[in-house]
Parts: sequence; C-alpha cells; structure tokens
Amino acid sequence: MNTLIIATKNKGKAEEFNQMLSPLGYQVKTLLDFSDTMPDIEETGTTFYENAQLKAEQIAAQLGKPVIADDSGLEVDYLDGAPGVYSARYSGEHANDEANNNKLLNALKDIPEKDRTAQFVCVLAFARPNETTIFKKGICKGKITRTPKGENGFGYDPIFIPEGYEQTMAQLNQMEKNQLSHRYHALKAFRAWLEEQI
Repeated sequence: MNTLIIATKNKGKAEEFNQMLSPLGYQVKTLLDFSDTMPDIEETGTTFYENAQLKAEQIAAQLGKPVIADDSGLEVDYLDGAPGVYSARYSGEHANDEANNNKLLNALKDIPEKDRTAQFVCVLAFARPNETTIFKKGICKGKITRTPKGENGFGYDPIFIPEGYEQTMAQLNQMEKNQLSHRYHALKAFRAWLEEQI
C-alpha cells in the first residue's frame, strides 16, 4: 500500500484526506505519525500556492517521501481578496475565530448584500523529492452574513453562506459541509489526477 503524508497535525483534516484517498489504496499519515520534533514551517508566502508549496517541499525534503500540504482561507471581493493568506491571523498576532469574524463584519458593516460576495479557497501542493510539485485548487463561493450563526464549524464558517443555501456553513451538518467545502473540491481534483497516474 502506498503511503501519502499530509502536512498537518489536525486529525479532522487527516480524516477528510483519508476518506478521499484510502479507496485508491493509499494509507494516509500525518505529521503526528512522525516525531514530535517536526518543525513548524513558516508560511512566508504571499499566495496560497506559495505557502502550500513551501510546506510540501520542505517536509518532503526532510522525510524523503511524497507530501501533500494545503493552504486555504477566505477571499472577500469587496476587500480585494482580503483576508486571503492572512485569514487565520486577520485580527492580529493573538487572533482567534471570534476576533477575526468581528473584524470582517466591521469592515463590511455598511456594505449592501450584492457586494458581500466571498469565496473559500484551498490550494493543495503535492511534492515529491526531486520532482515538480503538482497543484490543485478548490473553491466554495458564497457571501458574508451580517451576524454569526451556527455552532457546527470554525473559522469563518458562522458568517459564510454558501451559494445556493440559506444557512451559514456553521449551520450545516458535517456531511453537507464536506460536499461543499473548498478542501473537498481541491481533494477531488487531486484524486482525479492520482487516478490518472495509477
């Protein structure tokens, strides 16, 4: 069985990858399966592509094995794509989900419905030692609400309504979210590419 290493210590994310890739005969491992001394890769890129590539290539070089890394975030059209790569630390050094959401809602306070469009973006980078890195991208389009709603999510989920829905991402159940998510779409594209290689 082939092993694929996901550059994450997040068990939920690992499970998502596992569901998509194990049917193809891949065993998914994460950084938690390696020593605790795996360093955190500094995300110094200015795009999702650069950050995903940095993580994937540096860890692939360290372990000498194929590695998938992703970088994702929220782009708000009215804010010229912000918070973008700074999504997790949008409200400053000690940012948390609530502070990030409040900052974003304040930035859009007087903005009408039609201009509140946004999208979640996920870029996957697949790096193998001494080979060209492969990229796949997934998008989930929607709009920003005026108040947070829902408990079933994290990050910007409580203030993001996916296209074609009335509820926020945080009001949907896990199954619905998984079929909609930007990471799901990026993973689907990656899986299709993997199937072509087999």
